[in-house]
Amino acid sequence: MAQSLRDRLKAVKTTRWIRFGIVSAVYVFWVILMGNPWLLFGWLLLADIYITSYIPWGWWKKKKGLTRTVMAWVDAIVYALVLIYFIFAFVGQQYEIPSSSLEKSLLVGDRLWVDKTVYGARVPQTPVHFPLAQHTMPLIGSKSYLEKPQLKYHRLPGRRSVERGDIVVFNYPQGDTVALKIQNPDYYQICYDLKRNGVSDPRKFIASDPERFGEVVWRPVDRRENYVKRAIGLPGERLNIVDDQIFINGHKIATPDNVQFNYLIPVKGQIAPEKWMELGVRIEDFSQQLIQDELHGIYYYNLPLTSRMKAEVEKWPEVAGALMRESEAGVFDLSGVFPMGASYNWTRDNMGEIWIPKRGSTLHLTEANYPIYERAIRVYEGNDLQRRDGKFYINGKQTEYYTFKMDYYWMMGDNRDRSADSRYWGFVPEDHIVGSPVTILVSLDKDRKWSDGKIRWERILGNPNPDKRSGKWQ
Repeated sequence: MAQSLRDRLKAVKTTRWIRFGIVSAVYVFWVILMGNPWLLFGWLLLADIYITSYIPWGWWKKKKGLTRTVMAWVDAIVYALVLIYFIFAFVGQQYEIPSSSLEKSLLVGDRLWVDKTVYGARVPQTPVHFPLAQHTMPLIGSKSYLEKPQLKYHRLPGRRSVERGDIVVFNYPQGDTVALKIQNPDYYQICYDLKRNGVSDPRKFIASDPERFGEVVWRPVDRRENYVKRAIGLPGERLNIVDDQIFINGHKIATPDNVQFNYLIPVKGQIAPEKWMELGVRIEDFSQQLIQDELHGIYYYNLPLTSRMKAEVEKWPEVAGALMRESEAGVFDLSGVFPMGASYNWTRDNMGEIWIPKRGSTLHLTEANYPIYERAIRVYEGNDLQRRDGKFYINGKQTEYYTFKMDYYWMMGDNRDRSADSRYWGFVPEDHIVGSPVTILVSLDKDRKWSDGKIRWERILGNPNPDKRSGKWQ
């Protein structure tokens, strides 16, 4: 065998040695960045591919006919999938905006290129997965990943940290447990609603009715649904929301032009859909029938508007009176916010004060703040947290203090009254963060036909976050 190896080494051309040296240097550098020395064993595979060739990698090239044709396609597809895997994992990925939570900054139908290098690409925690599917294989509907092995959270060096005003793509924090037939609202919200309606054991209730709820599955961090929101609160900051106005460390932050709030719009009668569309309101928002207020004998719409859109609507002759903010009307339930089940009497427009955990900072656990930080300590940071007789036990030891291992963020949508965000499910841990969109690849308006402006040409290759660059979030 030794003689065979010497013969193989002698037969290798100088140019192939040079290529192997370059590939080896790149591979070793990548292993250092990954922080996982076990990956060095992969170098042996590269050595065989470039130098020794004990494994007959190109056996099919000596064949003829159908075998050669099929294997040529297989070879090309495998190379493509490997390339896509590394690009999607360490460089960036395409992402489509499915909901209106960030209107008017991002529109439903925008397809973004999300840069994963800006905060440092996250090493895949679930390394064995199909690169073209987040968690479910297309057509067949099975899982697109293997749950094992699971790697520890590690992120490559990035260009900067998350800043206030950044639009951030992240894995949904409460997406660890999913009832496959009902994913909106999420599993925890379903449990909360069932308990409010008198169900003593919501988890058992859901498991006993697979026809309605489907199979209940667990998903690893990097295989959970992708969400996109705006970073509002940063690690170590204190956040308050007072009448929809956000305060950070006691200082009011500006509300940019693209932020929307829902308004009750009293009208004399039906307003043509074309007029709403021309204003920029989506069909999904105004397609509802007029709401009738029998007590006051008026009709009104309940629609999201920016300050500019509101000023324009107020001039319309069809409007019968002053517009009123939905949060001020008193006819809608604004409760059910984070932390679910706690008795803080918070609503989506009035919350806090909330301290956002920071890596290395120590929290004094109390009965008052336990509901806010319990999930972060127990689920996101993987501790056995228990509360017995007014005392706290972390991993079996009684303590009143906990030092956080990760940074956390408070994310919100610009479409404030129609965004499921941190006001409902709390903090976003740093290990859930995917990246930030840098450009709009293409934008399709689902409310229009191909012959009637379906392609939003003006948005293609545009800036997905103009408010951030204008400095309005600082």
